[in-house]
Amino acid sequence: MTMKTNLTFLLVASLMASAASVSAAEPTALELIREGNRYVGEQFKDKVVLIRSEKSVATLTPQSWLLNYRSEFTSLKGIEVKFVGGKMADVDTSMKGGRPFELSRIKVDSDKALNVATNEPILKNLTLRSSKMSLERIGDANLPAWRVQLWAAKLKNPTDSVAIGEILISTEDGTVLKNDLKISKVD
Repeated sequence: MTMKTNLTFLLVASLMASAASVSAAEPTALELIREGNRYVGEQFKDKVVLIRSEKSVATLTPQSWLLNYRSEFTSLKGIEVKFVGGKMADVDTSMKGGRPFELSRIKVDSDKALNVATNEPILKNLTLRSSKMSLERIGDANLPAWRVQLWAAKLKNPTDSVAIGEILISTEDGTVLKNDLKISKVD
């Protein structure tokens, strides 16, 4: 092979590797719990009391997640592990309290909850831009649910986006528990 052929081969291989890494899906929130367990002590493992994302940028799928772990067996209140793009970015103490989720009972992950929320019929003609999600306890029964906040493009100026409300999704079966979307905000 000539030097030019080698360089061309290396360039093509590099571009293919880059494309593969870009197209890889972001990890789901529940997948990140398993990854987060690597950064907390054994007494915190799987003891998640809150999962929340930051508002997504340039995509509907959040890229930045914060997971709060808590253990009743330590004087340290809790630990927060932050992931950006699927990689651990920071570990810090957390003041978030509460009872840990029973992870085995959570059947609907963040990707499915986002899919349910964005497929609501009322959103059919809108251009959705961003989301922000959290797994939290709701209602008197303290049942876990996904809170999905959405932003859509404005009609008069599509480069601007506006918050249009939120939807609560059951972690048990993916049903919509509450729809508080106000699509008139896109006017």
